Amino acid sequence: MKTPELNIVTGAFSYTGKYITRKLLTMGKMVKTITGHPDRLNPFDNKVLIAPFNFDMPTELVKSLQGASTLYNTYWVRFPYKQVTYDKAVDNTQILIHAAREAGIQKIVHISITNASEKSPFPYFKGKGILEKAIINSGLSYAIIRPTVLFGHEDILINNITWFLRHLPVFAIMGTGDYRLQPVFVEDVAEIAINAAHRKENVILDAVGPEIYTYNELIKLISDKVQNKARIIHLQPRLAFILSKFIDCIVKDIILTRDEVEGLMQNLLISKDAPTGRMRLSEWLDKNAGTLGITYASELNRHYR
Repeated sequence: MKTPELNIVTGAFSYTGKYITRKLLTMGKMVKTITGHPDRLNPFDNKVLIAPFNFDMPTELVKSLQGASTLYNTYWVRFPYKQVTYDKAVDNTQILIHAAREAGIQKIVHISITNASEKSPFPYFKGKGILEKAIINSGLSYAIIRPTVLFGHEDILINNITWFLRHLPVFAIMGTGDYRLQPVFVEDVAEIAINAAHRKENVILDAVGPEIYTYNELIKLISDKVQNKARIIHLQPRLAFILSKFIDCIVKDIILTRDEVEGLMQNLLISKDAPTGRMRLSEWLDKNAGTLGITYASELNRHYR
């Protein structure tokens, strides 16, 4: 029997990487994950091989990548934390790109973000833009996937918005709330990424859902679906951000960053292109509102603890 081709997925125990891995396994592919948490419980049992990132030992990283045809890269940091900064994440990813080339990887599928630009004033979007350029110039065949706000089981943003609506008497919207976003289903992102890996040409694709909401509309939609009674108010963005820092202390997490606030309010989480995802957030909420936001999803617990 022919041995299935090997695919590398960074962060298969995290969020987007988990759904990419799950889909690859259902397709009969072999999967190895490169992870910052090699000692964590493997949700795929012995079906997924495990190796550490080894950014500080590039030779070992190359060995971990050898034999694979495709690298799906989901590695990034949502916010700086302790020694982990955006600059450090950029450096680490550039080491990964170089190692992939040395290991003979045929294609890299890189998860970026909509409206990434190396000229962006926002470090999150700027770092993503720098890495897109590095991949384009790497000599590797590539597919760059640019999602917006992801939703699905185990997501953080939509889940935690719902948690706050369920558990607090007041929910604060930053500014007017008329800025827009275009949520995309995490399973659609996984499918878009895997389909792009099989295209012969290099591609840059926005991964976006079929519905666009203003932030006001999004909050009202979620509120109506879960039938909560929180009072929705509007605050100046600076005041809302300060309030979020107070709530950080309560939930022992970081619920918002300045880049997220600014990126959202600058309409960077929508696409000018046609939708590439199929699942509608409104339809997904109809099926999952009963369990969404029951527990708080901690970013720090997921990635740093």
